[in-house]
Amino acid sequence: MKKPVSKAEIRAELERETERFLQRGGQVENVPQGRSGTEPGDPPLFLNRRLFIEPRSSRTLVPEVVAAIEARRQQRLQRKPEPRRSRLPRPRRKIIYDDFGEPLRKIWVDE
Repeated sequence: MKKPVSKAEIRAELERETERFLQRGGQVENVPQGRSGTEPGDPPLFLNRRLFIEPRSSRTLVPEVVAAIEARRQQRLQRKPEPRRSRLPRPRRKIIYDDFGEPLRKIWVDE
């Protein structure tokens, strides 16, 4: 697993790059405090960026695949028949309670 880069390592790398820039003859421009890096009349950056540069590509449908997907979808949407219930009464379990609401026993009742 790759070790994450710490803040101290990032700071050290930035200092090395700054020293290298200054040694090659670069100069650091001091900007007065409170001045922004953008000019007030400039449009926002997100309006300058073009998101969809490449031309629109055409899509080729594969009829067999589309037909198979639609068939599976139709099968899933079809109603499944509910199991038929018998008309004969089935025994049902009933709980007998005492006068205080505590369960005493369970019995089977035909309804």
